Amino acid sequence: MLEWKRLLNPVRRKSLHGPSESMNTGVGRQELERDYDRILFCTPTRRLADKTQVFPMEENTSIRNRLTHSHEVSNLARSIGVRIAFDEAERVFGDDHETLQVKRNVPALLAAVGLAHDLGNPPFGHQGEVAMREWFSERQDDGNEEHDDFRCFDGNPQTFRLLTRLQVLNDEFGLNLTVATLAALMKYPIFHDSQERQNFRKFGIFESEKSIALEVWRETGLQEGLRHPFAYIMEACDDIAYSVIDAEDTVKKGYASFYDLMDFLESTSDEDAVIREVVCASRKKNDEFKKEGLSSRELNDISMQMFRVKAISLMVVAATDVFVSIVDKMLAGKTNSDFQLIKHSSCATLCDALKRFDRQHGFHHSEVLHLELKGNNYIKGIMELLWNSIGKSDKERNAYERYAYGKLSENYRRVYESSEKTDYRSKRLLCDAVSGMTEPYLIKTYHELKDLHDGPT
Repeated sequence: MLEWKRLLNPVRRKSLHGPSESMNTGVGRQELERDYDRILFCTPTRRLADKTQVFPMEENTSIRNRLTHSHEVSNLARSIGVRIAFDEAERVFGDDHETLQVKRNVPALLAAVGLAHDLGNPPFGHQGEVAMREWFSERQDDGNEEHDDFRCFDGNPQTFRLLTRLQVLNDEFGLNLTVATLAALMKYPIFHDSQERQNFRKFGIFESEKSIALEVWRETGLQEGLRHPFAYIMEACDDIAYSVIDAEDTVKKGYASFYDLMDFLESTSDEDAVIREVVCASRKKNDEFKKEGLSSRELNDISMQMFRVKAISLMVVAATDVFVSIVDKMLAGKTNSDFQLIKHSSCATLCDALKRFDRQHGFHHSEVLHLELKGNNYIKGIMELLWNSIGKSDKERNAYERYAYGKLSENYRRVYESSEKTDYRSKRLLCDAVSGMTEPYLIKTYHELKDLHDGPT
């Protein structure tokens, strides 16, 4: 039986390995509150501003990028945290809720995992992950199972690696987050060779961070294949954000209109009570706005804003209700690995319909597919240009390779050079380097390295 005292464990990994110095900067803050602050101020968070959410290389700042998406997921997660910590504290956390200080700790922890959940995603959105997988698969130079870490590369385990190992300050503990936050971040708490892998869509921890994951589970009472209850909330908030908000951005891009969305939802399921409520409320607001003499573009935008507010409000309440109703089952470890809060809520049909609308009108639009292909080519190209400079000693590198190697992050190189010399280590550095790049930096570096590599023409 899982216990909230351990699931909210505020101990930091560094303190598990001996006494550590403190700058005494945490006065007035809970340790879980400090995790959010550490994530907010770290460099990888700022880099998300130049990474794709859905629409690659977008110049319109009103369209979401990976950073605005992460802030919105964080906001939704904090909102659910407030609801369960204030309105459902005794039901969810039992008689110890005051001792656990859930009113401060729970919203903070959920806000932190929401903000951090996409930090490991490479440039160009999910197409970036596909490009990296394809590059390794096309090489077919190693049948070692541990290299599934690369052939099946994913942003989730890269996020865990980034926070626990790569974001080096002055030691080997990364941002030195609490074990509670690290546990809640594991969307897929399994390794590539796990017997439980068939129960999850993906694996969530690279071989290189296996010992760290085991340590986190030991301190929180979890184990491989068993999710932290808050991981379900983080997943639900991600679903809410990209289903509702990606639809809004699709309309902002001009790929569809407010009326297209309303017609799509009505034709999808006019018998679903939640869809009827959302469409009715949204159309009512739209009729009111029509009387204001707005342009068609303004009318689209403000009508979609009202739709977003209504839809998110209903979905947050629905996800919270399901979490509260099933939390005892989660604590008993009896929840199926593929269980999803939204999927089992009253908003399941709405969420599914919105995802289909997003795919049909947004993700599969010819302009998006064209830019994704360009991003795919850029990623594969820079991986090829960087690969030969990795895995060699400085004496073995030629002038080009020394320059290319020097373009990689000092933090990442330091971690690489302190590891055992293996092919796995070299591929790990390549993934770290590429996934850590912003899109403008990757494109600029690709052209620079290609010109140097090819020489004068």
